Amino acid sequence: MKKIIVIFSFVALIIGISVQKVQAQASINAHATAEVIQALTATESATLNFGRFSPETAGGEVKLSPDGVRSSSGTVAMGGGIYNPAIFYLTGQPEFSVTITLPAVAVLLTNSANGKTMEVTNWESYPSASGSGVKMLSNGLLTLSIGATLKVGNMNDNPVGVYAGTYAITFSYN
Repeated sequence: MKKIIVIFSFVALIIGISVQKVQAQASINAHATAEVIQALTATESATLNFGRFSPETAGGEVKLSPDGVRSSSGTVAMGGGIYNPAIFYLTGQPEFSVTITLPAVAVLLTNSANGKTMEVTNWESYPSASGSGVKMLSNGLLTLSIGATLKVGNMNDNPVGVYAGTYAITFSYN
């Protein structure tokens, strides 16, 4: 009888160890998700246009605000013609926030006939991109107006002609 109890105890000990190993493991089928959102797009509907002017003897600046108000300083004399802020239409995922990054450095406009340049600085937008630069896509849409300041030299530095250039604005989901 002692032999049977010893064998039974030995078998119970082995079963107990096996049970403990099984209890030390767990397995589960977990879940993963992903969400595809609408692509963020930007369309330029109006180019930044400082209009017509003459630098006269000393030059100065032409400031164009995001709401389309143009002013000058120095000896710059305003001329007729069309001027306007840049206008961008953004589309994307409704009610998502977008970060707007305006140029951080001066951008050059170049006269293709003679290589002379003018600098565009002090970029501003409406709605404002200052601070965090975060704006909401209301119903998936946002209209952005961009203005800046054009530094103009005298007539020798900036002779008659059309000056043009490009600049980069970055729009990204926040």
